[in-house]
Amino acid sequence: MNRFNLDRKRLIIIGAAVIAVGLLGAVVAVAASGGGSDHTASAAPSTTTLAPTTTTTPKVSSLTGLPAADPANLDRPAIIVKIDNTAPAFPLQEGVDRADVVVVEQVEGGVTRMAAVFQSQNAAPGPIRSARNSDIAIAPSFGVPLFTNSGGNGGVLASVRASKSLIDTGIDSPGAAAVYNRHQRGSGVHRFFVPIEELYAIRQGQGTPPPPLFTFRAPGEAPAGDPVTGVNVAYGRNGTKVRYDWNGTGWARSQDGKVHQMANGGPKIAPANVIVMSTQYKNSGYVDVAGNPSPEAVLTGTGDALVFTDGHMIKATWHGIDQGGRLTFTYGLGAPVPLTPGQTFIELDTPGGAAPF
Repeated sequence: MNRFNLDRKRLIIIGAAVIAVGLLGAVVAVAASGGGSDHTASAAPSTTTLAPTTTTTPKVSSLTGLPAADPANLDRPAIIVKIDNTAPAFPLQEGVDRADVVVVEQVEGGVTRMAAVFQSQNAAPGPIRSARNSDIAIAPSFGVPLFTNSGGNGGVLASVRASKSLIDTGIDSPGAAAVYNRHQRGSGVHRFFVPIEELYAIRQGQGTPPPPLFTFRAPGEAPAGDPVTGVNVAYGRNGTKVRYDWNGTGWARSQDGKVHQMANGGPKIAPANVIVMSTQYKNSGYVDVAGNPSPEAVLTGTGDALVFTDGHMIKATWHGIDQGGRLTFTYGLGAPVPLTPGQTFIELDTPGGAAPF
């Protein structure tokens, strides 16, 4: 072999070696960068998992806008309890301070009775007194409530039993007499103070919970209306006289010149809201034991209302039970009246009987 051919062979060998080294370097580089075959290992990505955050909103009463101490209470129907409000019984009252809503209605002779509506709290209210036709008109605003009374005129009781708007838990209703008789204090018409839990027990599964009756202001939301310090409410010239004074947290109630306080130095009544409805009354066709005609509140159509909340008065309009099945309250161009969460008194006052100050 001559020298030329030998040198050529050496160059070919060297070139092949260089190419092989280059290819090996490329393979190593690819492997290092994560390429290559399916069997090439790669680092697992780093991940951080955050636990989801949840916010639990407490269930609030449709009648007060406040949570209940026992949330299960808010799943039961409301119960309306008729409570005496005349002078002999006024210092004897119990449980009114624990009612969600109290409706004050005129009865015979210009005096008043209370239809105290309970749901969110338990109580043993009284003195429990007799039914009136106005109670049947009140009931639809509270779903299908239980209705507690100590009896009444035969015609009124027949109307109560026939009504589809309430469930009768009066003393004359089936199974109720034993409950009332267990809770007597002395004798006479002011003797019944019945725990509402026992009345619920005899009508378990009956009735429906109340729908939202009012609109409540959000925390920090300013009240509507104009500042006032109180209101006087008169049920006719010779009837019951009521006064409410704003005390900074509620409307302190007095009646016929006496502070409205529960028996035995119990809580004083000072609801968060007072609604005075200008209410027409008609003759129910019945009379009391003294022969006085029994008035019946007309809660259909519309009428004027004064709403007192958080030291302010709102001029409003009430809309009757024939306009949606329950009472509603609007102001301005038709906006719902915004109330303060808490207890509300509704005075079914005769027209022209309210005088704010």
